[in-house]
Amino acid sequence: MTLRTAGRALRPAGRAAALAVAATAVVFTATELLPGDAGELRTTGRATEEDVAAERERLGLDRPAAVRYLDWLYDLIRGDLGHSLVGGRPVATLFAERLPATAVLVAAALAVTVLLTATALTVTYLRGGRGGSAATGLAAVPQPVHAAVLGAVLAGLLGWLPPVSLLPPGGSPLADPRLLVLPALTLALPSAAFATVLLRGALADTLRRPHVADARLRGLPAPLVLHRHVLPFLYAPALQVTALLAGGLVAGTALAESLFGYPGTGQLLVSAVAVRDVPVIQAAALLPVVVLLLGMLLADLAARRTTVPGDPGPSVATAGRTA
Repeated sequence: MTLRTAGRALRPAGRAAALAVAATAVVFTATELLPGDAGELRTTGRATEEDVAAERERLGLDRPAAVRYLDWLYDLIRGDLGHSLVGGRPVATLFAERLPATAVLVAAALAVTVLLTATALTVTYLRGGRGGSAATGLAAVPQPVHAAVLGAVLAGLLGWLPPVSLLPPGGSPLADPRLLVLPALTLALPSAAFATVLLRGALADTLRRPHVADARLRGLPAPLVLHRHVLPFLYAPALQVTALLAGGLVAGTALAESLFGYPGTGQLLVSAVAVRDVPVIQAAALLPVVVLLLGMLLADLAARRTTVPGDPGPSVATAGRTA
């Protein structure tokens, strides 16, 4: 491997690292803008100003924001997520208890998203790139509306699923997969619609390419044209969109888990915000960012191997302009 090749390979990793540092600054600033802090909330209504100041000093909240940020960033680099301001437990332990449930939920939602997106794009391909207004409409519907409609129909009207997704202590969602259906569909439906809108433009660009038109004129079967002449140009944007969706799904678990009582990291974030447990909030907010950046890094590296030689193919940016 030459130095030039090594530099190209390391460039995406350096960009991801820089974005990760920038994300920590954004997350820290957002937590600083929250009204009140743990010291104030824990002493509200039953303490003097001196008691509040003493509690803030005990929690380390009286130090300048820049000092607290640099300390937090240094601890992150060392792999230390800190301790909860409420219970004093290590944040890593709290996440270790909740992360498996969220990982299963995100994996299920991502699988459904990929299946629905592939189906929608196949229909679009068979129609010559036309259509897709339904996906645009679904992508614009807020997640709570999806949750309300799915819950009302599947749990209320039809009675097929439990209305909440509570797990027994120490239980796994895989023990009763029905508990995953409502939160997974709530996450997957808008994500699939969004992915379809993004990739529909890339598909339309590919269908207009001369080699695709020539293959059709030669009478090749539609499945063969799709597999041999269309899909190679969609791998790179599909990988990028999948990485984007993975981060979005992790971020979206906060609402879905709270609505259905699913005990994951998203629900942990909501409860932490209520009591201003800053270390937990910061770790939970960084999780989708890390997933997104890691996914984009892997997608970028994989796209270098899957892009058609001599032609970069359509990208997510192209999809956005065309869609």
